[in-house]
Amino acid sequence: MPTMNKLTSASLRGFEPGKYNDGGGLWFHKREQGRDGGAQWFLRVTIHGKRREMGLGRFPDVSLKEAREYAELQRTLVRSGIDPIKQRERDRRDAASRLHVLRDIALDAFESRKAELRDDGSAGRWFSPLELYVLPRLGKTPVSEIDQRDIRDTLAPIWHTKADTAKKALNRLSICIRHAAALGLDVDLQATEKAKALLGKQRHKVKNIPSMPWQDVPTFYKSLDDSICQLALRLLILTAVRSKPIRFLRLDQIDGNIWTIPEELVKGRKDATSEFRVPLSTEAMRVVEAATKFERDGFLFPSVRKGVISDATMSRFMERKGLDTRPHGFRSSFRTWCAETTETPYEIAETCLGHVVGTGVERSYKRTDFIEKRAVLMERWAEHLNKGLGDLVRLTG
Repeated sequence: MPTMNKLTSASLRGFEPGKYNDGGGLWFHKREQGRDGGAQWFLRVTIHGKRREMGLGRFPDVSLKEAREYAELQRTLVRSGIDPIKQRERDRRDAASRLHVLRDIALDAFESRKAELRDDGSAGRWFSPLELYVLPRLGKTPVSEIDQRDIRDTLAPIWHTKADTAKKALNRLSICIRHAAALGLDVDLQATEKAKALLGKQRHKVKNIPSMPWQDVPTFYKSLDDSICQLALRLLILTAVRSKPIRFLRLDQIDGNIWTIPEELVKGRKDATSEFRVPLSTEAMRVVEAATKFERDGFLFPSVRKGVISDATMSRFMERKGLDTRPHGFRSSFRTWCAETTETPYEIAETCLGHVVGTGVERSYKRTDFIEKRAVLMERWAEHLNKGLGDLVRLTG
């Protein structure tokens, strides 16, 4: 058996430049003074018939005792038929992958997609499903270790009770895992689909926002007064737009009878013109005029303290009236009125709601928002609200 432990700690510093054998393949290499004058440990082993040499660290950072212990670990691997150099490389790769925890990957994926999101994702809708329901449990987990069982256990509590949110969280998580794969990390790209299979079919049924029958809307409309909240509700009904553009309406957005909703207030028009023009009927212009007396900081519908009225203000008003319907439901009332009492082409009626109609190719050739025909339709809708059911409206495409 070869002699082991030939060197002593006291002798190491006094060695001249050269290589000194401690036994068992462990060597101490003292370099020339002309270079950096340092010293290093290395181990020589033979694995699979090949001689291999691996560094074990600098001296004195690695002491003689530590070098011997480290060398013995590597010799143990060799006796098991494992190349210690390749094993160390694998260990480093594994350690590097473990540093990529899900939270970091999610933030990086979000950052890379900001350009696709409205206002660069500042509203938080893209990231919030992850932030609220995934990252608290899996955020510190290396993304390469996440499997379908982890995902199932994370989303199971909301899979049936908050079905839509759970689907969004699963979708965002899938994007994060694909992002990790693009970064070169070893992940299971099928983990989310497997988790979906484990979670099963959702019991939750999507409920539409309650809407008022179009026949009843005139009575409700004519019951409204000229207070801030009720004027806002009037304009919402008259224009069939969402509540946010109404709440943030400014006079400088209106030119004649055309209200141009700015990009940051428009929802659901991806791949279409960012701004959205709304034709204002004579009645809508009267409501705008009535609201100007409340204008503050440029907004027609300010709150009592600061900013604009909240999203819940109009909803609470309807609740106090004992109604089950909600403001957003008036969009459905308008759309049903279009379908049942007019012959408005589909694309015009949908454009009134701000919906994108047709494929990107179709829109690139048919560059119109039907503003003139929509103006006629919105004038008849206003007449219906003030007088009740009018004559059949016939609009051609």
